[in-house]
Amino acid sequence: MTRPEVPDAIRKIADARSAARRAHNWAEADRLKAQLEDAGWKVADAASLYILERVVAPDEVEDGLTRYGASASVPSRLDEPPTGSATIVAIATDWPEDLARLVHAVLAHAGDGLQVVVVANAPSSGQAAALSLLPASVEVVWLARRLGHAAALNAGIRRAAAPVVIIVDSSIEPAGDLPGALAASLEDPTVAVAGPFGIVSSDLRHFTEAPEGQDDVDVIEGYALAFRRADFIARGPFDEHFEFYRNLDVWWSLGLRDYGEDDPEDAPPRRALRVTTVPILRHAHRGAAGLTEAARDKMAKRNFYRVLKIFATRRDLLVNAGDLAANEGENNQDAEDAGAQDEA
Repeated sequence: MTRPEVPDAIRKIADARSAARRAHNWAEADRLKAQLEDAGWKVADAASLYILERVVAPDEVEDGLTRYGASASVPSRLDEPPTGSATIVAIATDWPEDLARLVHAVLAHAGDGLQVVVVANAPSSGQAAALSLLPASVEVVWLARRLGHAAALNAGIRRAAAPVVIIVDSSIEPAGDLPGALAASLEDPTVAVAGPFGIVSSDLRHFTEAPEGQDDVDVIEGYALAFRRADFIARGPFDEHFEFYRNLDVWWSLGLRDYGEDDPEDAPPRRALRVTTVPILRHAHRGAAGLTEAARDKMAKRNFYRVLKIFATRRDLLVNAGDLAANEGENNQDAEDAGAQDEA
C-alpha cells in the first residue's frame, strides 16, 4: 500500500522489497530497505502490505528558486578550502525589521572577507518580501518548511565559506566590527568559542551572567557565538533535536571546549572567551514569541536534559573548577568536624 505522492522510482523499489519479503529473500529485502532509507523514505510493514513515509520533506523548486526540505539537502561548501575572514549566519522567520537592522549594522562596520548567510526558515510573507531588499552580497538559503532552531542553523552553516563561523540572533545591533573582533580572538589556539556575552556556573545546572571584567567564561551565549569552521566539521553538526533555541549554546560551547581525540590526556579544556571590545545594543529577543510560558519551560528543560546527558559530571570544564573543589573540601571538612562534635 503506498500513498499517491510517492515517486514511481521509490514505489518500484518498495514493491521489489515486498516481493523479496514474500519470497523470504531477507538479504535482498534489507538491501532494498537501505536503498529506500538512503533516498529519504521510511517503510513500515503491515502483514503483506507496506506504508511509505518521507523521512525528510522534499525540496521544492519554483521559478528557479529551490526551497530545501531539510538541512542536509542544502548544498554544502564545507568540503571546500576556506576563504575570506568570517561567515555570519542568521535566521529569518517573522520579524523583518529585526533582521534588516542586524544585517545593515554588521555590513556597515564589516572588514574585508565577510560572508553573510541568512536562512529563510519558511518566513512570514512580510519577512519573505523584505529579504529581496537585502544587499545583493547577502546569500539567502530558503527552506520549504519551518525547521527547528538547530536544523535551520545547520542549513546556513553548510554554506559557510570562511574559516570562522558566527551564529547571531537578530536581536543584536553591533556598533563596530564584531566579526573582525571575534575572528581575531580565535587566532589563539587555546580559544574554542568566542562572543560578547558569556555565562558561568558552579555546578553545570545553574548558569549566571559572568561578572564584569571576567573574560574566560564557561559558555558563550547564542546572541553572537563564534567558532572555527573546522571544529564544526569535526564536532558538528548541531543536534537537530534542539528545536528550541534555549541551551543549544550551552551544549555547543561545552562540546567545543571539550578535549579532542588528538589532545593529550592532561590537556586543559579549551577556552570560551568573552570579547567585549565592540559596543552592542540588545533589542527584544523574539525566540520565545508565540509560546506560552509552560511551553517555553518544557522545551527548555528538554534541551537541558540533553546537555546534562553529556556534561552533567564535567566540572573540569568550569572556569572556577579549582575554587569549587576548594569549597567542596572546606564543606566536607566542616561536615567531618560537625560529626566529631556530635560524637563528643
